[in-house]
Amino acid sequence: MGILDGKTVLIAGVTMNTSIGYRVAEIAQAEGARVIVSNLPRAASLTRRIVKRLDPVPEVLDLDVTDAEALDGLADALRGLGVESLDGVVHSIAFANTERALGGAFLSTGWDDVATALHTSAFSLKSLVVACRPLLGRGASVVGLTFDAQVSWPKYDWMGVAKSALESTSRYLARYLGPDGIRCNIVAAGPIQTIAKKAIPGAESFDEVWAQRAPLGWDPTDSTPTAKAVVALLSDWFPSTTGEMVHVDGGLHSTGA
Repeated sequence: MGILDGKTVLIAGVTMNTSIGYRVAEIAQAEGARVIVSNLPRAASLTRRIVKRLDPVPEVLDLDVTDAEALDGLADALRGLGVESLDGVVHSIAFANTERALGGAFLSTGWDDVATALHTSAFSLKSLVVACRPLLGRGASVVGLTFDAQVSWPKYDWMGVAKSALESTSRYLARYLGPDGIRCNIVAAGPIQTIAKKAIPGAESFDEVWAQRAPLGWDPTDSTPTAKAVVALLSDWFPSTTGEMVHVDGGLHSTGA
């Protein structure tokens, strides 16, 4: 028996097989879950090709988490796939303009770009959960993904601010959904070689920091430790854990200089 036997999980934000969400889907399926994935409509065809590597091949929903109309129809779209209840939601979504909001442009970034980063990367967690709430029952689990925003990082700029907002959003969701028995936690991963990371100017410097300081070491090409943490939090093995941020970073967060 797997730790997700009989559970249905929605993973929002799967684009490539290098995506953390893709590895979560693989492990969740291996642990017995029915997995449904989503991506932006303009990228959903790519997602459909990529997930054909999974067995069974999961259903793919076209979903823009910043589109209120699309979110309003999400519960019905899931019901249309035969989903009567949803046991887990994974938020693996982030965006900031690489030229105007990242790479050292912090002081010159305009509000429109800041608003886009905050909406897509942080507010969307609340929006996604509220859209799924009609299908979420007691024991359901929500897991988001972050790059620890308790400190500043070179070049990360407004994505760092957005991730900080995401982490806070998760804590407030934990507060407001706790009485309904719904948990909400965050996994803070070390740098992983994804499309999102490659889009950040100067992101290769993160690998150097982890190589020098992570007590357990860190392999930026391996998303399995991060995905395993997400799957564990989706399971029933953490029934009283909510509002938490679990670090999967080789221990770097625990170190000083």
